Amino acid sequence: MTNAYAASGVDTEAGDLAVTLMKKAVAATHNSNVFGDFGGFAGLFDVSFLKSYERPLLATSTDGVGTKVAIAQAIDKHDTIGQDLVGMVVDDIVVVGAKSMFMTDYIATGKVVPQRVADIVRGIAEACSSVGVALVGGETAEHPGLLAADEYDVAGAAVGAVEASKLLGAHRVQVGDVVLGMESSGFHSNGYSLVRKIVADSKLDYNKTVAEFGASSLGEVLLEPTRLYTGVLNDLLESDLGQHVTTMSHITGGGIAANLSRVLPTQVSLDIDRSTWAPSNVFQTLASWGGFELTALEGTWNLGLGFAVVVKGHAADAIKAQLNAAGIKTWALGIIESTDCDLAGPSYVTEAKGVRGGAVRLVGKYAL
Repeated sequence: MTNAYAASGVDTEAGDLAVTLMKKAVAATHNSNVFGDFGGFAGLFDVSFLKSYERPLLATSTDGVGTKVAIAQAIDKHDTIGQDLVGMVVDDIVVVGAKSMFMTDYIATGKVVPQRVADIVRGIAEACSSVGVALVGGETAEHPGLLAADEYDVAGAAVGAVEASKLLGAHRVQVGDVVLGMESSGFHSNGYSLVRKIVADSKLDYNKTVAEFGASSLGEVLLEPTRLYTGVLNDLLESDLGQHVTTMSHITGGGIAANLSRVLPTQVSLDIDRSTWAPSNVFQTLASWGGFELTALEGTWNLGLGFAVVVKGHAADAIKAQLNAAGIKTWALGIIESTDCDLAGPSYVTEAKGVRGGAVRLVGKYAL
């Protein structure tokens, strides 16, 4: 049976070897709540601790890495894509105040190359371990004829939990709240179709260096993994200062204003002050290569602003200090003001992902 399937281009033995190579890394993410052995048909997780919640809410998110994987394939480097996947999933879950518990992954490829698959999963596992999330299962599917032998795509999903009374969101936001920005590590996992078009139009090679980025190859620079905010934010929410957080936003697809608008109530507005930060060199360089002004890219790239936390004004300095001390540069972006989104001018974004929210715009000039 195995030989017959191999004749169609599917190598089940390679799949088994990939599982063997990834097993140790996956097992390292497991804690006392993981139930059952590695390799079952379903991952099991003991949630008995939720009995202590008055009203536990489950939060779930699913995502992928997008076309960033094309750069990993171009330079044959696959050990960072996993962190991108974890960040895109668990950092959405923490937005509502939930703590991620476990995650699963899915890899589709034209041909299973065991070491390559193991590199991807090891990256997922190491990122999960760093934020206290168990990787309880996954799937690697070989799709010959649909994907080329060196092509693959990755996706994942996670589940978290939050006490209903501690749920974050627009319902908590009030006029006078301060919006704090948290620095990104680079493009994270959004806007890579534009990144790749700029590189192609500039006739550059991912495997070669460019003067603007020093000794690292262009591909290595563009593969800088997504920063993980979940661990630091979980610590904040569990501290005494956590009670002063009202909502959060993960700055991903759709850009800066849109992702903040969707977590704010319709009766408020926010002016994000560009002068409070300078987009890093990688954004400035790619924008220059593509002939774009940075302001034209605010709906595509995060431009150095990877996450935003909305907090009570009296606690803003203390929360900013805690996040900076945890190793993520954090600064004040603006203050929530009273402006009904229906009365806001055309320069404001008031709706994103089908959600009517607060009125948000960017003002001023970047601190270049």
